[in-house]
Amino acid sequence: MGFLNSINTSATGLTAERLRMDIISKNIANVNTTRTSSGMPYRRQVPIYKEKDNKSFSDFLSDAKNNYELGNGVEVIAIKDDESPFKRVYNPGHPEADEKGYILMPNVDIVTEMVNLISASRAYEANIAALNNSKSMALKALEIGR
Repeated sequence: MGFLNSINTSATGLTAERLRMDIISKNIANVNTTRTSSGMPYRRQVPIYKEKDNKSFSDFLSDAKNNYELGNGVEVIAIKDDESPFKRVYNPGHPEADEKGYILMPNVDIVTEMVNLISASRAYEANIAALNNSKSMALKALEIGR
């Protein structure tokens, strides 16, 4: 049924955005972590998304014309480290400071993470709204037969 596809698509969006919020929370929690198991500061992580179905745009158009199925949602294919440089902070009293008094801090920017968190939260809410609309349409369709 078509409405189940839309519910499944919304569910993949909910799952992807929940994982995105988890990763953002991890980044925020480690904003001051100067040493990890590798001996370096914490490196910011970002999710990499991919559409569940690798079709070309023309394939989607012909599928939509034939069976009204437009896509299968989204999936997270990887969680990559952000390769931007670490921040150098002057703090000569810190135990990990070098001979010049600088320490390496994680490449996590709180403002960026908070903006990303708000964006993920709004996308999550949008997926919930789409899911609720699909559910409402299905219930209305069932009422037609009464």
